[in-house]
Amino acid sequence: MAEQLNLLILNASRAERRVIKDTLKKLNVFSFIEANDSQEALKTLKQQPVDIIITGLNVGKIDGWRFSRMIRSGLLKTPKNTPILLMPPTYCERIAETTARSYGIDAVLPFENQDMLPQVLANVLSTHLEKSSRLNLLLLEPHANKAESITEELKLNFAITHVTTCKAALNQYNQQQFSIVLLDTTQEKADESSLLVENILQHNPKQAIVTIIDNPDADYAEQLLLSGVTDFIRAPYEPSFLNKVCDHAARREDFMVSYAEFAQKVEQLSVSEVKYKELFSAHQRILLHLNTVVLELDQLGKIRFINPAWETLSGFGVKTSLQKSLTQFYTGECQIKLKATIDDILGGGNDHQQIEVKLQHKNGGQIWVECRLQLIKNRRNNATITVTIDNIHERKQAELQLRHLALHDPLTGLHNRYHFDQELSRICKPKHTHSDIEHALIYIDLDHFKIINDSQGHHQGDLVLKDVAQLFKDNIEKEHLVCRIGGDEFAVILKNMNLLDAHLIAEGVCSAIEQHTFKSNEQSYTISCSIGLTQITVNNNDPNECLKQADIALYIAKNLGRNLVHCYSKEDAQNNTLQTGLEWGHEIRQALQQNNIELHYQPIWDFKAEKVAYFEALLRLKHEGTLIYPNQFIPSLEMLNDTFLMDQCVIRNAIASVAKYPQLSQVAINLSAQSFLDERLLPLIESNLEKYNVPATRIIFEITESASINNIQATRKMIDKLNSLGCHFSIDDFGTGFSTFSYLKQLPAQHVKIDGSFVRDMLNDPIDLALVKAINDISRSLNKYSVAEYVENKELFTTLRDIGVDYGQGYFIARPVPVEKINDELEKIYQNKSIYQQ
Repeated sequence: MAEQLNLLILNASRAERRVIKDTLKKLNVFSFIEANDSQEALKTLKQQPVDIIITGLNVGKIDGWRFSRMIRSGLLKTPKNTPILLMPPTYCERIAETTARSYGIDAVLPFENQDMLPQVLANVLSTHLEKSSRLNLLLLEPHANKAESITEELKLNFAITHVTTCKAALNQYNQQQFSIVLLDTTQEKADESSLLVENILQHNPKQAIVTIIDNPDADYAEQLLLSGVTDFIRAPYEPSFLNKVCDHAARREDFMVSYAEFAQKVEQLSVSEVKYKELFSAHQRILLHLNTVVLELDQLGKIRFINPAWETLSGFGVKTSLQKSLTQFYTGECQIKLKATIDDILGGGNDHQQIEVKLQHKNGGQIWVECRLQLIKNRRNNATITVTIDNIHERKQAELQLRHLALHDPLTGLHNRYHFDQELSRICKPKHTHSDIEHALIYIDLDHFKIINDSQGHHQGDLVLKDVAQLFKDNIEKEHLVCRIGGDEFAVILKNMNLLDAHLIAEGVCSAIEQHTFKSNEQSYTISCSIGLTQITVNNNDPNECLKQADIALYIAKNLGRNLVHCYSKEDAQNNTLQTGLEWGHEIRQALQQNNIELHYQPIWDFKAEKVAYFEALLRLKHEGTLIYPNQFIPSLEMLNDTFLMDQCVIRNAIASVAKYPQLSQVAINLSAQSFLDERLLPLIESNLEKYNVPATRIIFEITESASINNIQATRKMIDKLNSLGCHFSIDDFGTGFSTFSYLKQLPAQHVKIDGSFVRDMLNDPIDLALVKAINDISRSLNKYSVAEYVENKELFTTLRDIGVDYGQGYFIARPVPVEKINDELEKIYQNKSIYQQ
């Protein structure tokens, strides 16, 4: 049986929690954790993660909205992206769903519609509030530069009064009304800040207060909320996020009031609804229900009354079904289950029972139905069973779809990453890893699969992945778990298997893929795979560690030449280096996904025009307050085959800067070899040029010489496409190949960058000087511009100018600077222009 999903139900009403559990337990997918109030729930979530959360609105001192903010803060053990479903007792679509989005809630379902819970959860697992005039905001910020930054970010939505001390804040608060109070407590004394909050809330318990904190302790954040603080934000933070939190906090009271007003209207309607239901109950036995089948069974379980809905549901006529046993319309286990239920009711068991079974339709098909059976006795003590039957086939199909989507990869049909993580955690538990039981984990990556996507398209790549999945099924027994982790990566848990047998299976998989012929139209080709293998034993049963070991073994297999199996070993010399590289790569990937980058721009000098011609964008990564340079993180990204994410960030931010800063007349952007032939590159460039309304002629793209000649035809095709947009193109580091001069005339690039290693020593090495001259002459003969790197002193600058090189780049001319300092750098260059002249 598959590991169940941990579902936290937070609701003050035990009855409502029971209804939710009863609605979902038939799915056999969830393991339930219950909490009476938000503090009890937070205590649980500080200790363990859960897979999904269902919460009410009034759930304690920390209401459902702020409880969701705690989840999204990332301070708890449960991931901050854990799905959250809100089930309020009353419902106003516009207010509820808009508010939910503001607080990061994934879906809202009124409690009265709990029968839709399975479908809503399936959707959640498988896949604006208008601003009024500016609100008054009291800002306590001791530091002037921080206050200026915060004021700049919030000034569109808030009228800000700034103070620097708690005493000044309290005095100002007593003189004026504020919609929100914003306190920066990162460097303030905690006691003073707490006393200020206490004094403000004594004056107005409903005052919206937001604090900026740098404390990573979840208990501290919880105490803030319990003390009456509306919300908090952790430093460091994105400025736009501060605006969002303040906006939500200022309007939170409006949300709560709107719900209270709506609740009164619903209560008025509920009174009428209760009266109607009482009337309906008194007559329901004589009403012919339009959709629900209503039957009466005698003491032998035979049908003695049935309504017309029966024929619509089953296909059998009403008259022909009378006096027949209800069980004969069911087969197999369902027939046995229904008969046992009827016998139990008639035999003195529970008078009211409910079961789900498959009804045999007249046309031969089967329909899932829900049968509710109730024992009724008359004055003579004669027993009658009333039965209502509802068609739940669509709901059942949705439940099956929910299970499948939650556990399977839609492309290959293999189990997905979620199920793999659950099963790996389960099998690593002590009860599954005794001293005499061992398992194995293999991690598989297809070699050079990207070539298929680039040359044949992603559709053909998907077909290959399906073929590979079938090869796994053919070569690995069903008792083992095969999963697609993502992209072209797969993992297999080999249960109850020693390392030697696991190695043989892995070798068999490697051989099967290598020998298989993949066909595309009229072409045939082969691929291979690399496999990392590790053991799961009583001494090695931490799921994260096992996965890390298999990951390391996989990349060692790739480094050893690919198309082979490598067993993880603690003595492996590459272990520490590779493990560090992989961990660093994952941190870099996360930083890029969060757009934590900074672009510096280095001016490039036109020797003939004696002015700055254009700029080169140089990437810096912001990590824990430090700028990281490309040579420190690009190797790790290349190891993870994820340099496109880096190029995506650079392209988007560089084009946005060109649009915002006119002084960036033209900007050169470096492209990695991996991204250059990625089919996503051209649409990415086109969409950003259009989004920021930037002429393509203001962008130059660069790729290194070595990368450009690896696939000369594809490179030329891509350069042609970029040129057709209006972009220019440059061959970077030219000359390192030397024997590739003949390729230069095949590439429609406008610029050729002379490799800096030749420029740096050309005054001392006549061979380097000759190479620089040769590259410049060849560029000129091919009607291309030459660019020299590493112009570090006046002697190099003068020599390059005398040779006739078109452009120069280096510290002698200017250093790379952030875009905000471009004007200062240009002013400095032109003030010193005389040193660049003859």
